[in-house]
Amino acid sequence: MSCARRSVGWRTLCAASAAACLSSLASGAELRLPAFDSLRAKASDSVVISLDADMLKLAGQFLDPADPGDANARAAIRGLTSIYVRSFSFEKPYQVPSTEIATLRSQLAAPLWQRVVQTHSEADHSDVDIYLAADTEHAQGLVIIVTEPREFTVVSISGAIDLARLHSLQGHLGVPRLPATK
Repeated sequence: MSCARRSVGWRTLCAASAAACLSSLASGAELRLPAFDSLRAKASDSVVISLDADMLKLAGQFLDPADPGDANARAAIRGLTSIYVRSFSFEKPYQVPSTEIATLRSQLAAPLWQRVVQTHSEADHSDVDIYLAADTEHAQGLVIIVTEPREFTVVSISGAIDLARLHSLQGHLGVPRLPATK
């Protein structure tokens, strides 16, 4: 996955987080990701990150509480029950199998889930969808789906999500740093 493409995805995540302006904590909304075996078999590169509550707690121990950035990242993961990332890059344009997308999207239905961002670029042949599971005060789940001709990425975060702090994960736990935005 190119750095430019990653930054677009993470920039979109931060924009959605800021727009939502939800900072309270709540219990998680778990998403069952498909195995994506067909994608893994065709991908030239893949990234699979699976952090459940225990692994997040363990990962948090590697963050230095004396470092302000690490302290903010620790606060952001407090209360999360999982972070799952599935990202696949392809040498040539590849059509993601509709059955795997349908399996994923079927879980992202109302009333629990609501699509809060939907973008489409005809020029890039790309789509970005961001779903949020929340009530009026609490966010329990956030899912980002990015589909491009040579890339497919799903990010699923569940648990007590403090969207105002979510951006502080950049540069921590494998989340890339975001370039400065204008």
